[in-house]
Order: sequence, then structure tokens, then C-alpha cells
Amino acid sequence: GGFSRGLARRWRVGGWRLLASRDSSCCFPKAVSWVLVSSPRMLRAALCAVFLFGALPSLAKESRGHVSVVLLGATGDLAKKYLWEGLFHLYLDQVSSGHSFTFHGAALTAHEPGQRLMFEVLKKLACPSDVSPDRCAVVKDQFLKLSQYHQLQTSENYTALNREIETLLQQEGLEEAGRIFYFSVPPFAYAEIARHINGSCRPRPGAWLRVVLEKPFGHDLKSAQQLAIELRTFFQEEEMYRVDHYLGKQAVAHILPFRDQNRRFLDPIWNRHHVERVEIVLKETLDAKGRTSFYEQYGVIRDVLQNHLTEVLLYLAMELPANISSAEEVLRRKLQTFKALQGPESTSAVLGQYQAYASQVREELQKAQEYVSTTPTFAGVLIQLDSLRWEGVPFLLTSGKALDERVGYVRVLFKNRAYCTQRESLREAGQSQCGAKQIIFHIGHGELRCPAVLISRNLFKPIMPEGSWKEVADRPQLRLFGLPLSDYYVYSPVKEREAYSVLISSIFHGRKDSFITTENLLASWEFWTPLLDSLTQQAPRLYPGGVENQHLLDLEMVGRELSFMLEEPAELLHADRQTPDDYRTIQAKFRQSPLVSAWPEELIAQLASDIETAAAQAVARCGEFHLALSGGSSPVVLFQRLATHHYGFPWRRTHVWLVDERCVPLADPESNFRSLHDHLLQHVRVPYLHVHPMPVHLNRRLCVEEDRGPELYAKEIAALVTNASLDFVLLGLGSDGHTASLFPRSSSGLEGAQTVVLTESPVKPHQRMSLSLPLINRARQVAVLVMGKGKHEITTQISRVGQEPRKWPISGVNPSSGQLVWYMDYDALLG
Repeated sequence: GGFSRGLARRWRVGGWRLLASRDSSCCFPKAVSWVLVSSPRMLRAALCAVFLFGALPSLAKESRGHVSVVLLGATGDLAKKYLWEGLFHLYLDQVSSGHSFTFHGAALTAHEPGQRLMFEVLKKLACPSDVSPDRCAVVKDQFLKLSQYHQLQTSENYTALNREIETLLQQEGLEEAGRIFYFSVPPFAYAEIARHINGSCRPRPGAWLRVVLEKPFGHDLKSAQQLAIELRTFFQEEEMYRVDHYLGKQAVAHILPFRDQNRRFLDPIWNRHHVERVEIVLKETLDAKGRTSFYEQYGVIRDVLQNHLTEVLLYLAMELPANISSAEEVLRRKLQTFKALQGPESTSAVLGQYQAYASQVREELQKAQEYVSTTPTFAGVLIQLDSLRWEGVPFLLTSGKALDERVGYVRVLFKNRAYCTQRESLREAGQSQCGAKQIIFHIGHGELRCPAVLISRNLFKPIMPEGSWKEVADRPQLRLFGLPLSDYYVYSPVKEREAYSVLISSIFHGRKDSFITTENLLASWEFWTPLLDSLTQQAPRLYPGGVENQHLLDLEMVGRELSFMLEEPAELLHADRQTPDDYRTIQAKFRQSPLVSAWPEELIAQLASDIETAAAQAVARCGEFHLALSGGSSPVVLFQRLATHHYGFPWRRTHVWLVDERCVPLADPESNFRSLHDHLLQHVRVPYLHVHPMPVHLNRRLCVEEDRGPELYAKEIAALVTNASLDFVLLGLGSDGHTASLFPRSSSGLEGAQTVVLTESPVKPHQRMSLSLPLINRARQVAVLVMGKGKHEITTQISRVGQEPRKWPISGVNPSSGQLVWYMDYDALLG
């Protein structure tokens, strides 16, 4: 049916579909026309099929105009995951509306590979579950025929596309309704594309133009203003649709309708007298791997809080307009709410970073091993409003990657003054006034696995639209926020729709209430930019990721301040020794070994004092003290302290050894011995024969195996040190977990009988000589000195790993009969 004349025969030739028609009333004025449907220039037969295919519900209505949809970035990730599906669903909804369509995928890729990539995506498109398989197959076939690929790179390319659209309209006698250009491309390309569209590809007068823009919309207020100025040069405000896909989420989109339909219940309690706090949360289990280039520029606040969660906050906090269907009224109320937001101080925010992030950045962006990233992947921000309704009510916005679950929700918690004397089991299930009172807009995922609206039964039974939301049957095994599902009235959408499908439909119909206007955007950046500027120097707390985070990211709110809950000081390491009143430590153990932590100057003073104490004990015990020192920048301050503050140090009885050395001449500025000489040895009276530089320069060459330098140093230690057990070894900690010159996956020095080895460093100078782990672990005392914010990430990571020296050589330091003590300044320990 519906195929009375039209398409008479179909053949396949070499993979191309040929359509023949004898229908003079449809597309072909001549007796017979042959059309290559997959050709990007010939869509006439496909357009004819749209009106005549019998599988459609009915014959198409009289044409209401032609719509050309151009998807820029058609082969990118966003297009593959969401946008093509959204366009297909739009076509499914509108195929019988009287509009005709063509879909133009576009990218910088050349025509043939681009077309192949695009059609691989289109072939995988699926219909919603309520569409019959037969109808789905027919409409999908039509959609593929109406879709074509273009390489859009130059102004000539845009001119050619415009010519194709104009030619098609003319040949088919179609009126143009409008054009949609979807920018699924990086923002730096917006201005050039906008110039091409405005100059070469606008629709005819009388037809509309809709330009769809994806975030990020700038990096701060200044960049957002600049981008807005550029876009306004080419487009009118009503032509631009800035997408925040969270506004297409069904639970978010229902916040205003819910408030509107339940005014009778909510008006008395939707205020500071009854609301305890509001939580707006987006948690992700995935990390930023593969996206570190983007994340290094933006971070979690710009990626999620400044847009998605702020828009949700506005829906919750704004005064309801009389008509929530009026986009102008909704926008006006949102802007009023922006003015009421109190700009948060840096003390109102906490930042975190999952521990693998920095290594992912170094790998993906080819950064040096010592590169330290302070980009937050977790953030909590406390926001308050200066309004009569919400004064004093905390709105907590939280988001992060590598967390324990994937879930998004809004939770409005109400104060509860009820006290129930009798136990809860005596009360009717779900009706107790002593239970928690809350309204939850469950955005998705989590244990519910679907969008939902939940209202505590001891609040009220809500009014919900019957056609689009349904009450959910109880699931006895499921608990939400510690309460059984039976404690809530629970509603979910009758038909779940993906956010982009919802928004693309709104774009087609010209509804702007779910999009971000320029005024809205700049108001948001005006609010967030001062906070972002104030946080640039705040190092994020490191967290291991996933369920291992435990309570590490728990927050507490005190007034207008937000902080992590776990920051409790512990007792000093040396409980049997009196220390200055101003000397403070945090934590007593690190990796099951004693930990000393203080500000840098105090820490170095304590370490120098401990070395002198160890020296005095060794001299009293056996007449001499064997001290092995590391190179690098951190020990320099220690060397200077020993030289200028410890005049009673038994230097004449002290042998000074090197823990490791770079394969450079001893006088070279890169030499560890040179640093030790300049900052310590030339200032103290150590006998010449008691100084033992590593033999890296023999026979006028550096670290050649045939010269047997490691063997010579090992023999020297064995001859002078009883049982090769050094009295005190000072180590450092590299940002990759190396210690001495023992690096991850070193081929020697981590195990075995060798006591001194040659190794390879990942940074110049590459060749090194080092004491081995077995020799280090024979020492009576080992100290690891860790200083600076740059070591905070590896410190946190090492605190949670086992003994895996091949991955983290420092984890293999475990003196067999001696003691290991960690010395860390507050920057390294706490960030």
C-alpha cells in the first residue's frame, strides 16, 4: 500500500543501488531515470521514496519544506556515540510530518575515507524499542540514502555544498524550511566555520538557520567573551543553540515541571526554613585516559561544575515563572538567580586528583618524568545564595573521575524536627515522620540504572504527568541513600530517551528553553572565573581511584567553608625524645615505618640531628661512622645544615660514601660528588682517605663495564665496613618511584648478589652507578628524605602499594635488621 506507482524495479550493481521509476508525478518528469542513490550529488530517488514507501504509517502530507542538516565533525567520537543516533531519531519522528530532509556529514577527512567512516557508523544505528522491526528497517534504509559525506575545509567546499542544496531544491520543486549546522568540532574552529557558513552557506531568505554549538564555550570569562564576540559577527542570538546535554536528561528536564505541578506541596517547604542542604552530584568510574589533553586545559570544574551542575542548581534555586513554557521567562529568572549567587572563596572548594592521572599525562602528552600536574579530577564546591528563600542553605556541587560508581543525582534534604519515642518497626512502613525527608532527581546510572524522581513518603505524594512518567514498583532488595526503596514514591519515564535525541528534537522545533544563551553563558563564567583563579596554586589531594578511595574524599561543611574530613594530626615519631614545642608532625607511620613530617626547615634540622646522634652512637660502638649520601637537590640544604650547625659532629671518625653517582667527571656540575664537596666536604674536617667517591671515571672513560668500577667500589666497602653494613644511608624518592639510581624495571640492582651496579636513567645523563637494594637493606639505619609539592603524587601512590620494587624501587627498601625512617615535609605529605 502507498506504493501505487512509483518505484518499479530495483537492482544492485557493483555495490550501488539503482532505482528506476516511471512516476511523472513524483520525482522524474521523463519516462525513466536511473539514480545512483549513494552518490553524494544525487538524492532524488531517495526523496521520492520518502513520500511513497508503503512501510510508512501513511502517505506524506503536503510538503512543509525541506530541512538540510549538516553535522560538522561527523566522524568524531561525539557524532559516533550520540549525534547520528539523535538525528536518526529525529527523522523517525518527523518522516511523516510533511518535511523532507537531507543529512550532510562533514569533516576535514578526504571524501572516500570520510564517507566510509561515516557509513560504518550509520549502519549500526538502532531504533527505539517501541518501533517495529519492519518500520525500523525501512526508515533506516531511507535515512542512509538521504545521508551523504562532504569534505568541508575551504570556502569553495562550503560554496559547493550550498550549490548542491540549492540545486536539489530547484530540481525537486521544494521550498526550503531551514538549515541546521551542528558544530561537533573544537571551539578554536568555530570562528572560521561560522565565517564560511555566513558567507557561503546561509539558506534562502524566509528560511531559518540554526547553529548548534558544543562546549567548552571558553576557558574563563575573558575567553568566553571573545568567543561570543566572534560568533555574534556571523550569527544572530536566536540562530545559536549552545548545547549543555545535561539539560536534555529527563530527570533534569523535569525539575521545573515537577516544581510547577507540585506548587501546592512545595511552596511552603521550598525554602531555608525547611531545606537543610542540596547536593548536586555527578560521579564517574572512568578516568581521563585518552582525554588528558582536554583535561589539562580544563579540569573537572570547567568540564562539569561550571556548566552541567550550575544549570541544575539554577533550576532548583530560581523563582518559578508563572509560565515555565516561556523560554524568555525562564531565562530571566535564571539570570536573576545568577545575581543572587555568592561568589565562593577558595576555602569553599576542595580539589582532588586520582593518582594515575599524572603518569597518563606524561605518557599521552609526552611530558618529562619530573612533570607535575595540578589539574583537579575531583572537586567539591560549596555555594550559597543571597536571597530570602535560600539564605544559609548550602548547595554542594561535587564531581569526579575514577570514583566508586557512575551516577548522577540531585538530592534536596529537608530538616526534620520529629522525634519518635516508639521504635520504627511498630509504625506503618514508609509513613514514619522520623525518617529522612528528601526529594531526589536521579539523573541516571547508579543502582537504579534509569532516570527517576523519588519523594519521601513522609513528605507528600506528588502529581506526575501520567502520559510521560509512571510509578515504579518496589524492588525490596534495593536501598537508596541507606533507605529501602519502599520509603519513597518512585517515578520513571514511560519512554527513556537519550539526552541528545531530546535536544536535537528541540533544535528542530526551535525551542530554546533547554539551551544556553550568550547572556546565560557569560553570567556563569563571571561567577566561576574568580574561584578558578584563586585555586590555581592549590594542589589537589591525591586519591587512589575507585572503591579504594574509601573515606579519603569525604567532605564536611562548616559555615561557608568546605574541607576534607581526614586531616587529623598524630603523635610525634620519637615519643621518647623531647622536641621543641613548635615542631609538629603528621601521622606516625608511613608504609608501616616511622614517619617524621614538618615544615622544611624544621624537618632538615631534625634529620641533621638524627644523623649526628647515629654518628655518635656508631663511634662509641666501634670507633667509626659510615655514612652514605644521595645526590640531588633535596640533600643540599641538609649538607649546608650539617656544615654550619653541627660543630660537635665526629667528622674525623666518619667515612663518607656515595649512594649513587652520575657517569660524568667528578668535577662536572652534574656530579653528585661535586655537589657533596661544594656544600659539605670542603667545610668540615673529614680525613681525605675517609672520602669515597664512586669510580665512574677510570682510564679516561666513563662507566665502561670492562673497567669494573662497581666491583672496585664493592670491594672497598667490603674491606672497610663490617659485614658491608653501612651505619646510615640517606635516600631520596623520584617522581616515578625510583631511589638511589635504581629505576623502575631496572635490569640490575633490585635483587641478586651484586652490591654496586651500573644502571640506566630515563633522563640525561643516562648512565649511573648505584648501591643495590640488597646492600641498602643491610644498613643499620635508612632515611628517605622527600620534599616539595612535586613529590606529593608519588608519596600518595607509594603509601598504598605493596613491596613491588620492579614497579617502584623505593618499595623494596626494607632493612633486614635495621630501621627505615621517612622524613617528609608538609608539601610532599599533604600537597
